[in-house]
Amino acid sequence: MASVFLHHVVGDLTVGKPELVEFAENETVEAAIRAIGESSEGGIPVWKKRSQKSVIENAEMRQQRFVGILNSFDVVAFLAREECLTDQAKAIKTPVSEVIIHNNSVLKVVDPGTRLIDALEMMKQGVKRLLVPKSIVWRGMSKRFSILYNGKWLKNIDTSSANSTNPIANTNHPSSSSSTATIRDKFCCLSREDVLRFIIGCLGALAPLPLSSIASLGVINPNYCSIEASCPAIDATKKLPQDPCAVAVVEPTSDGQYNIIGEISASKLWKCDYLAASWALANLSAGQFVMGVEDNMSARSLPDIVLNQMVGEANLGNGGSPTRPKKFSSRSIGFFGNAANSNFWVGRSMYRGRSAPLTCKVTSSLAAVMAQVLSHRATHVWVTEAENDDILVGVIGYADILAAVTKQPVPTGSESQPS
Repeated sequence: MASVFLHHVVGDLTVGKPELVEFAENETVEAAIRAIGESSEGGIPVWKKRSQKSVIENAEMRQQRFVGILNSFDVVAFLAREECLTDQAKAIKTPVSEVIIHNNSVLKVVDPGTRLIDALEMMKQGVKRLLVPKSIVWRGMSKRFSILYNGKWLKNIDTSSANSTNPIANTNHPSSSSSTATIRDKFCCLSREDVLRFIIGCLGALAPLPLSSIASLGVINPNYCSIEASCPAIDATKKLPQDPCAVAVVEPTSDGQYNIIGEISASKLWKCDYLAASWALANLSAGQFVMGVEDNMSARSLPDIVLNQMVGEANLGNGGSPTRPKKFSSRSIGFFGNAANSNFWVGRSMYRGRSAPLTCKVTSSLAAVMAQVLSHRATHVWVTEAENDDILVGVIGYADILAAVTKQPVPTGSESQPS
């Protein structure tokens, strides 16, 4: 195991992190859309309101109030419901509590002195956020305190010295001061993206793993969710996975394999036009959704949409406010596509741009995949064959990457022989 994971603690990653501002479950979908645009991983933690604001919470109380993480795919899927499309103005005023998938286990409250290796184990098991108490006492002396903060040794430390250095130990002591209690009630939130950014800065300490291929490390997940391009896009919501929250849009080949042409995911929908995307999800095929149909939409099929657009343009010409058109296009949800014919979703060569799925090959190195995820601020990368970058074989997400970086290096030469 790389010493970087043993000698660093979660508190080392909280330097400069802002204090958590809770998003309450009684907030509206409209407010959630704004918050998601400023979040990491395209999702926001959602909380129940505190029953008594005057009561200082401990870690367990804060954990119990956590509801789940709401992402952009959840919001678009909700807005794509028939009743929501009928009255979009009412739909975006819906409380988040009616939309979010409740899952209390994807966030954990942890001591700032928790070893990084233990935090990685939590995230490998499905935890997406770490809630860390903020304390002005914490000084990031990780090598000195990482073992003491984690495990039974903590109980053997002298109480007075422990309280002076460990904010969590102080929170459990009956004689905690009011000033310490105030500090104890402030938290910051670490995402898997934060952890991965820290790790990529320590690649030298992880050698030779970063240069190993993801295939050799055995971290490619073949159990991905997919939908054929000819199927209704709304079908993607029926098989919505949680990690990564993504559905591949594929085309079957003659030999029984699948070409990936796009994806419907929280990453792609992160900063989209949610109303346009929800209409498209409900009315278009999966292939049309990921490609964009602005050049292929017939006036006969969408007369009201064309009319709305004309009225909007007329209002603008007269100096009035525009009427928001419902016309869907690849640009309206952040995608760009160049369709050539009615079967425009066949073949990845027929489009490029932001609609293209983020892919790597089975021969790609772990370091390269990590760099892709961070540079694109994605939650996953689709994996294709080495010889054909269209044939989909799996996906690699945050949990898979974290599993890879914590793998024990395979001994070689004389090291592999028993002593």
